[in-house]
Amino acid sequence: MENTLKRIVKLNVNKELHEVAITANRTLLEVLREDLLLTGTKESCGQGACGSCTILLDGLPVRSCLLLAMEAEGREIITIEGLSQGEQLHPVQDAFIEHHAIQCGFCSPGMILTAVAFLDKNPKPTEMEIRHAISGNVCRCTGYAKIIHAVKSLADTGR
Repeated sequence: MENTLKRIVKLNVNKELHEVAITANRTLLEVLREDLLLTGTKESCGQGACGSCTILLDGLPVRSCLLLAMEAEGREIITIEGLSQGEQLHPVQDAFIEHHAIQCGFCSPGMILTAVAFLDKNPKPTEMEIRHAISGNVCRCTGYAKIIHAVKSLADTGR
């Protein structure tokens, strides 16, 4: 018999509190996309290897396909939708656009959130540090050069 017991979970997503009735086996990725309709977080490998499902959890990049939604209760969750302030994009989002670091866009949300968390800890990284920081995010379109250039531009300008 399938376990269909649901529990109300309070999730702080993009500075808004959401109460969601979920079963214990639902991942945060599923809840974000299916229940909260925040589809910027992408599902690709389902194994935590590609980075497409990356969100910020208490300021750290986390693979939402590997995290049960219940484990995120009481923690701060930021998705790509919560990064901008109204119409004002986050500087990392602006840099990705300015440096043409977005092609198909599938990896972009996870890549951007990873870069935000990285730059928060290391605002003046070297190119090698940037390469290391984004190494867990797979991009099949850009070859990474434009992404690295976008992140480096923020470090160079101090934005």
